[in-house]
Amino acid sequence: MKTWTLRGTTTSYVVGVPSHGQWAQLVAWGPHEGLAPVEIVGTEHFVPRADVEPLEYAVRGVRYTAPVDLVISGPDGSDELRPLFTNATHPTATDAHPGAISGVNPAGGPFTPRMQGVEGATAGVDPSNGSAAAAEEEVGAAVGELELGFVDDLRGVRLVLHYRMVGDVLERWVSVQNDGTDELTLQRHDSAGFVVPCGNMITYLWGEWNSEFQQASVTLPRGRFTIGSAQGITGHSYSPFLATDGDVAYGVQLAWSGSWEMSADVDTTGLLRIQAGRVSSSAGLRLEPGETWESPKAVGACSAEGADGLARVFHEYERAASRRRTPKVLYNSWFATEFDIRAEHQLELARRAASIGVETFVVDDGWFVGRSDDRGGLGDWEVDPAKFPDGLDGFIGQLKDIGLDFGLWIEPESVSPSSQLAAEHPEWILRTAGREPILIRNQLLLDLSRGDVTEFIWNTLDRLLSSYDIRYLKWDANRPRLDSGGQRRDVDGLVVANLYAILDRLRAQHPEVYVEGCAGGGARVDLGMASRVDTLWPSDNTAPLDRLRIQEGFRTGFAPHLMSSWVTDAIGTHDGRERSLDFRFHVAMAGVLGIGADLSRWSDEQLKTATRHIEQYKGFRELIAASKVYGLSAGVQYVGATRSVVFLWETGDGNVRGTLPTRPRRVPLAGLDPAKNYRVGDEVHPGSYLLQVGVAFDDPADSRCLIVEALD
Repeated sequence: MKTWTLRGTTTSYVVGVPSHGQWAQLVAWGPHEGLAPVEIVGTEHFVPRADVEPLEYAVRGVRYTAPVDLVISGPDGSDELRPLFTNATHPTATDAHPGAISGVNPAGGPFTPRMQGVEGATAGVDPSNGSAAAAEEEVGAAVGELELGFVDDLRGVRLVLHYRMVGDVLERWVSVQNDGTDELTLQRHDSAGFVVPCGNMITYLWGEWNSEFQQASVTLPRGRFTIGSAQGITGHSYSPFLATDGDVAYGVQLAWSGSWEMSADVDTTGLLRIQAGRVSSSAGLRLEPGETWESPKAVGACSAEGADGLARVFHEYERAASRRRTPKVLYNSWFATEFDIRAEHQLELARRAASIGVETFVVDDGWFVGRSDDRGGLGDWEVDPAKFPDGLDGFIGQLKDIGLDFGLWIEPESVSPSSQLAAEHPEWILRTAGREPILIRNQLLLDLSRGDVTEFIWNTLDRLLSSYDIRYLKWDANRPRLDSGGQRRDVDGLVVANLYAILDRLRAQHPEVYVEGCAGGGARVDLGMASRVDTLWPSDNTAPLDRLRIQEGFRTGFAPHLMSSWVTDAIGTHDGRERSLDFRFHVAMAGVLGIGADLSRWSDEQLKTATRHIEQYKGFRELIAASKVYGLSAGVQYVGATRSVVFLWETGDGNVRGTLPTRPRRVPLAGLDPAKNYRVGDEVHPGSYLLQVGVAFDDPADSRCLIVEALD
């Protein structure tokens, strides 16, 4: 067997091709020390050998009874493919955008962070015992990148498996080229299959509107577990994330913002395999002769520090793609005014916001013509002069006078049926041919698979951002995409590709604009978006106890610099128990802090409390964005080189470890050096003490924010 090793910061991934060349398979994956081999012993019974081997990418025609990643049918109806290995190459890093068919539209789906400090390995692994062996072939020494090519001459298909190691995260995707003379149909087209060397307890994130990112686990002795979205958007119901829990944790995410599916399957040998890929229409994807299709990226990671460590690996990967800008404290007026936008009222709120330390004021839905409720206006993106009698420029100037940047909400993919845009361009509305478009939340969708619609959306954004001094853009999407848009086109692929293209262009041509991604709450949170926006809105639910659970789930797969979090007056949707204003701030300060409460109703005491918390947050917000995150028994800890920020919350669910009634409750910390001394408030303790005994968490406070500083 020929093997290649992709070596990350602390983990390695070893892939091999047997001498017969019929498939690639996982040889080993895990920490450098104690790298666990994956091997099948004994003989198979009643199934082909490929159905029990740890295949990297399973093709129908090589595998028959076990789940497959690729099914291609030809005009004769046959869906068997038997590609043979041809070559391995080690390309340099590119910023290619896999996701759709080349020649039709450059597609989205890549996650392309900077690859500084990533080491490619030159060592192979002996599959008989998993030990390091002499290198058989060098693998991308600069960036750890590999391509494995396979060809089926009978069908005229070239298949390439792509690998790139970034830190401890392995990016994988495939490309399929039609070198034959017949049209082919891709009936199934996953990005990758990740074989997990150990563990069968699956952790996933489920939810609904107002209750996203709920953590759950299922033990899978045998059989198949599947999650996904058929809504044309990532969705509220599930996040494209699956992981195994254990001393060594493994996780897989998909970088795609359209319809998708992920499955975990335990086969008859007890081997767990995770599949991830986008989902097209029931008609499949048609590939004409000469065309090439590339999948979105699926990424896999592992950590010897369990689920908490796996989250830190994903966080580091996501930070590498960020612009590393200091997030400003914002105020958004939606919860205070909803559609009742009046410039003078907005300025009253802005003055109060500025007085407590807010830096950016965002006007939400309702600023444009025809928008007094959710039944009109979308698509007609012109400032309503009745709401801004001095013009938007005049309003922005008044904000600048009190020291505030200006931000604006927009929902550019949607259109109201009564809008002027819908009347002028009915052909731009996404619909199934011959049928009325589906109306949800009193709005329709523009057909973003069209080039003219894509250009319209870009021109709208570019005009607004060029005409006005807008420093913050909240991009919303408040409904799913259910109309098929025609069976011959890859609508899902084109829509997501064009969305990504607009966001990429926005970042390139308006780099000063801070972009927040939102979709009726957290319905478009995935790695594809995470690399293209500055923050993501996890949920419309901002009630403190509800939001705390949402944010805990969010941090499982996504870094805190992406987590937009506001202090509002909201009462819990699912848990309505009251919590202090301190508690609300401590929840919001654990991400990118914003304020959404009606400040005109706040007392002087509440405003003073807000001022104190905002000032404190500004002192450590860069640490929050760049630190290692550790979950605690009653909170979370953000660990930097010499300083940590600790948030503790009393949820009333017994989350704080109790002792005798006469002694304080304590919460052990994490991520510290046991040999160093640390200052916590007025006290100094060895790291070993803080790790084992912890810090006191006393009544009557329902939350605390602590700064832990290393002294030596």
